[in-house]
Amino acid sequence: MRVLIKKVRPSALLPRYMSPEAAGMDLFACLDGPVILEPGEWKAIPTGIALALPPGWELQVRPRSGLALKHGVTLLNSPGTIDADYRGEIQVVLINQGRAPFTVEPAMRIAQAILAPVAQASLEEVESLPPSRRGEGGFGHTGL
Repeated sequence: MRVLIKKVRPSALLPRYMSPEAAGMDLFACLDGPVILEPGEWKAIPTGIALALPPGWELQVRPRSGLALKHGVTLLNSPGTIDADYRGEIQVVLINQGRAPFTVEPAMRIAQAILAPVAQASLEEVESLPPSRRGEGGFGHTGL
């Protein structure tokens, strides 16, 4: 699949797959200097890139497991969605849920991005819904 990509900051690193069968490509921080996230703090971290995705596709932005496990750093809105018609710079909202300050360094791998197909629905308002075996059960209705 062909995805057009543009550097919106000269020092940006292009996303890349870090292994031959990786599902996601890593996104890199595009910063002039280190950014510190205190425990409980979140910030939008620029990547320095913008994309033109084909219609019918989205880019899902997800946390990196190593940052989550080792430092308690994850994405505040996970997964984030980059729509096919968005042309602005991609930014990643990192949150430090760890116990110590975390430093985001320039060119650090901060998230992963996965291309995914999108289906749009035609909604039809009705007075009632057809029954199902589950019904309205939710939030742990099947037990622990």
